Amino acid sequence: MARRLVRYGFLAVALGFGAWAVGRQWDDVVAGFSRLTPAALAGSLVAVVAALLGAMLTWRTLLADLGSPLPARPAAKVFFVGQLGKYIPGTIWPVLAQMEMGRDLGVPRARSAAAFFLMMPIQLATGLLVTLVTLGWDRYGWLLLFIPLLLVLLEPKVINAVIGYALRRLKREPLERPLTRRGMLTALGWALTGWIAYGVHLYFVAPQGGLVFAVGAFALSWCLGILTFVIPAGAGVRELAMVTILAPHLDQGAAIAVALSSRIVIIVGDLICAGLAGIAARRDSV
Repeated sequence: MARRLVRYGFLAVALGFGAWAVGRQWDDVVAGFSRLTPAALAGSLVAVVAALLGAMLTWRTLLADLGSPLPARPAAKVFFVGQLGKYIPGTIWPVLAQMEMGRDLGVPRARSAAAFFLMMPIQLATGLLVTLVTLGWDRYGWLLLFIPLLLVLLEPKVINAVIGYALRRLKREPLERPLTRRGMLTALGWALTGWIAYGVHLYFVAPQGGLVFAVGAFALSWCLGILTFVIPAGAGVRELAMVTILAPHLDQGAAIAVALSSRIVIIVGDLICAGLAGIAARRDSV
């Protein structure tokens, strides 16, 4: 009962912060959505759901490679419900939620934590690569400075050594199975698929720069936002970066509306994925 109350409390707090993020910018949100047609809004939301599925499959691939393969529906519930914690100030809530729910499915806490923290370098590396390919080397060539570091961090031998060291420092048992190169490459593939879907989402909201530009614009703004991990879900930073990147194609007012509209569609996508995953998992348990 106590664990169930904690989970419901976590959901209530996460949803509350999500509602607050929408409410405090309501006028700008309304103005931004007024520029969208129903078809564009629906297409953007579908693309966001596809991108979130790509993120879930990235995480699920890592977890399976580390020794805890999960069926699709339980994995979706753990990932999507846990991800609601990113709207709560602080960086620990999503991983704590996933560790707790994963334990009910037989996933060791250390393994859940490892899969969660591996997501960041994977998404950063693929996001920066997408940025370079789509937005051009002339303007964003400085991102090459980060590529060698990220490639080192994505080498399974390095990752396994870092995880082993961290677990020893925490006086925890080592992981039963090390991460493999095949698992890492599969996870990278799902991450790249997610970036394409996110780009389609932004293209529906702001088609002025074209689809290729939209893919790169979202990837770069997301990477800059995630680097400020102290702020819940990169709130504000991602929007500011997106407004700057969209400047060649949109005036500032329109760019702000696009950034806010993108944020709201993603919040709605998070809620839809968490709700549907929870319902599907509950039906399986009946």
